[in-house]
Amino acid sequence: MRIAISGATGLVGRRLCAALAARGDELIVLTRDPSRAHGLPAAATRAFSHEADLDPELLDDADACVHLAGEPVQGRWTEAKKRAIRESRVLGTRALVEALGAARARGRGPQVLVSASAIGWYGERGDDLLAEGEPPGDDFLAEVCQAWEGEALRAEALGARVARLRLGLVLAPEGGALAEMKLPFSLGLGGPVGSGKQWWSWIHIEDLVALIVRAVDDAAWEGPINACAPAPVRQAAFAKALGAAMHRPAWIPAPRFALKLALGEFSTELLTSKRVVPAQAEEHGFAYRFPELEPALKDLV
Repeated sequence: MRIAISGATGLVGRRLCAALAARGDELIVLTRDPSRAHGLPAAATRAFSHEADLDPELLDDADACVHLAGEPVQGRWTEAKKRAIRESRVLGTRALVEALGAARARGRGPQVLVSASAIGWYGERGDDLLAEGEPPGDDFLAEVCQAWEGEALRAEALGARVARLRLGLVLAPEGGALAEMKLPFSLGLGGPVGSGKQWWSWIHIEDLVALIVRAVDDAAWEGPINACAPAPVRQAAFAKALGAAMHRPAWIPAPRFALKLALGEFSTELLTSKRVVPAQAEEHGFAYRFPELEPALKDLV
């Protein structure tokens, strides 16, 4: 297949490009900074900016499109940061779908759009078990996810199959949240975040890449799909498992007030509870390599 990928230079995108190239797919990399595409396999790099129209000719020869681009949510949420988080997702998806529509109008362009979203869709939900049919929350990221998915859904009216992947906490050895969490544990300062009772929904990056590839290939995969492992855990259990995997103690808590002081509004993403389960992926028979947290962390660290 010929697959267009936005966000290809990110943590997930680089792994996805390697997996697709390994099976013989041709890649069209859509990036705002072509210099960052150095080292991507078998990729024809094209420029893309959410602040300007995307040339639809870039998508003319694509069979599928995977949309992963977006401003990282980590870091203190200033008003400028929140605006970048929202606009990179909403305006970036809008530009991509408009280009897809122009290509489709000429009888060309992708037949499928696999668009990233996030479990932030659900907001704070306590102990509720959250499958894909649950309504959205009402906090900042929930509002962003609604607008983000709304833009992706416009591709359905253009004749494309749309799969919206609500990503959980992505665990990877080369970066992302796990790399940040490993530092305090390596210093013997790891432990629960806040009360530790909140549910964290996570996924090993190898399973996430395999899930994205399946969503590209399988016509049955459409609509919202929770991209997380089938075994969410309470945060205290996550901290204990990470400490065990690193052979380090995990008993020093990070109090709620300290997190809010250090991280501002972003701290809510560490402290809120989202017990998300991948009902759609399991219904479609997706086989996880790492369905449980402890083996996943041992593999990653």
